[in-house]
Amino acid sequence: MADTNTYQAQANELSQKLWAIANELRGQMDASEFKNYILGVIFYRYLSERTEMYMAEILENDGVTYEEAFADDDYRPVVEDWSLSKLGYVIKPENLFRNLIRKITKFENDADKFSVEDFEKAINDLVGSTMGHESNKAFDGLFNDMRLQDARLGETVADRTDMIGRVMVKVSDIDFDLQDSQFDVLGTAYMILIGLFASDAGKKGGEFFTPAGPSRLCATLASLGLDEAKTVGDCTCGSASMLLEVQKHLTTHKVGHFYGQELNATTYNLSRMNMIMHGVDWQNFDIYKGDTLKDDKYGDDLKLTVQVCNPPYSLKWSADKKFEDDPRYSGVGKLAPKSAADLAFVEHMIYHMDDSDGRVAVLLPHGVLFRGGAEEAIRKYIIKDLNRLDAVIGLPANLFHGTGIPVCVLVLKSKRNGNSGNILFIDASKGFKAGKHQNVLEQEHIDKIVDAYEKRENVDKFAHVADMSEIIENGYNLNIPRYVDTFEEEEPVDLDAVKAQIKTLDSETKAAIDKAESFMRQLGL
Repeated sequence: MADTNTYQAQANELSQKLWAIANELRGQMDASEFKNYILGVIFYRYLSERTEMYMAEILENDGVTYEEAFADDDYRPVVEDWSLSKLGYVIKPENLFRNLIRKITKFENDADKFSVEDFEKAINDLVGSTMGHESNKAFDGLFNDMRLQDARLGETVADRTDMIGRVMVKVSDIDFDLQDSQFDVLGTAYMILIGLFASDAGKKGGEFFTPAGPSRLCATLASLGLDEAKTVGDCTCGSASMLLEVQKHLTTHKVGHFYGQELNATTYNLSRMNMIMHGVDWQNFDIYKGDTLKDDKYGDDLKLTVQVCNPPYSLKWSADKKFEDDPRYSGVGKLAPKSAADLAFVEHMIYHMDDSDGRVAVLLPHGVLFRGGAEEAIRKYIIKDLNRLDAVIGLPANLFHGTGIPVCVLVLKSKRNGNSGNILFIDASKGFKAGKHQNVLEQEHIDKIVDAYEKRENVDKFAHVADMSEIIENGYNLNIPRYVDTFEEEEPVDLDAVKAQIKTLDSETKAAIDKAESFMRQLGL
């Protein structure tokens, strides 16, 4: 735990420094737009220093530097192949971050002076090196949102050069120890920074970032008892924070392969950057761009061990009749309503659950628990026909960027391990730390929920193990107050005491008025 606390503290400190840079330099752009530049520069520096570390390691016994090897016609193709196979990309020596910084700060003549176009070329060379290689899926278009020709960065090339040069120098001044045993200090700082930008951007920014508390809770619930996971997925992965959180809660921290899908192009790029900066090799993740409900990029055969998800709440979708033949939605005979696609996301996740030991933890609005019509039919199908709903957990209100509504967690399992005759309900709506802008789900609150989930016992006003007969009796309505009674008896009111208090107040009020009138008469008013 000490190591975890240390790297978390380092990550917090680092993210605050980066946030200060963003605020100092963003100029005529708001933070949500300027983030593309500062995150892009951090990411490029990370890739550059990974290249240097890797090349120093593999060339150590050859007695040559990366620059010398690359300048040699015989060596160059070899080191390029090594870089592509291990890192997935090639950064030429002249494009290394430290060499670009040297051009910004220590140029000896105008010919050697840095231009924003040098950075643009370095990025294009990096992405271009992946063309025709499998790693292109991880790097293609990764820097598209860092628009170095944008006039808001500067009207002229010189202005843009000055602005991006200042960002690069500021980032270069921060100590990134990539060889630290806590390999994801920088990645965690990157994630915190994304969260800070999301808070600053309000509702729009919050779409791609799940706060740490709910993210940690879902990852913990979905990975309980697992040493490792063959496959982990998030079908609306945003910046990939929940995907990465799962890895932390596996005993061995081993994930065979990560899968994700994201519709927003900017966020799709963020998620791939975030995976790489957390030490996940390009060979070990596939993040797809596209609309999960309309176009299932996972394909028919992919089955996932662990799935976590925070889909957009009550999203409108087409509910086109053609989806009745989609194997993800065809089991019920009814589609999720046009006005709320929440349960369509759940059906997608159920379809991709590993039949031997698949787990899902998904954050949803409470409406999915009790709304009628097609949603009632889908709930009944999930509970009665598939028997995969394991727990329903109500969370506090105002936990998320941009929405104050309370949400719930649905936990689903393909193997219920002796619990197939019941569903656990937990009302955790009162466990939070009040914050200035939003409430916070802290570790103590998460621990209480997880402990109740593991023990699976009735806890007065907090948890209830509902037999299937109760669920049927309630018509498959899962509204938590039907199962967990949180009613608190109020203190009995002493009416005689209240009457006496009112009488006293009346007397005091009359005396005060009389006194005031006496003063006014004395003043002749």
